[in-house]
Amino acid sequence: MELNLLGLSIGVGLVVSLLFSELFGLAAGGLVVPGYMALYLTRPLDIAASLAAALLTFSIVRIASTFVIVYGRRRTALMILVGYAAGVLISAALGAAIESMADPAVIQVAPAALDAGAAVQMMQPTRAAFDAGVIGYIVPGLIAIWLDRQGVVPTLAALITSAIVVRLVLILFVPQELQWYETAEPLPAFEELLGP
Repeated sequence: MELNLLGLSIGVGLVVSLLFSELFGLAAGGLVVPGYMALYLTRPLDIAASLAAALLTFSIVRIASTFVIVYGRRRTALMILVGYAAGVLISAALGAAIESMADPAVIQVAPAALDAGAAVQMMQPTRAAFDAGVIGYIVPGLIAIWLDRQGVVPTLAALITSAIVVRLVLILFVPQELQWYETAEPLPAFEELLGP
């Protein structure tokens, strides 16, 4: 049976989020967010882009609420929608910036070729080597909801701390799978896991 590391990470994240909520009275930006962020801790640009999208979403909805009545389910839906749009825009801008800075003359050396002492094989970098963007489509909106409900500093502190705790649990119990997962293809978006 193959281990689903994303599912395990989200499950551990749920437990850690509930513990944080019960012990400290702090929500970590949504129940599934710490588990998802824990898998991206080795990709700080993705974390920064996701937090920027969440802060942008929070700011836009906060400004819009001064002109329009936005409470309850309408506010939650607006946060998710604006978070989606902010995430798409930030991912596109980040992708364009990285692509414009990537020098096509940059080459990668295959580590196996160096270890074996064989001739060095040169290859062009893949798109995945320069890939960065916002984590998921609804994650920025979920974070923004809790930024609005409990404040920026408490939410970010709980989110960062809980993501690190989830990551440490994964390192303790499934280190080989975690290492393999990080060297494999980029993570799928959370929405892709839900299916049709």
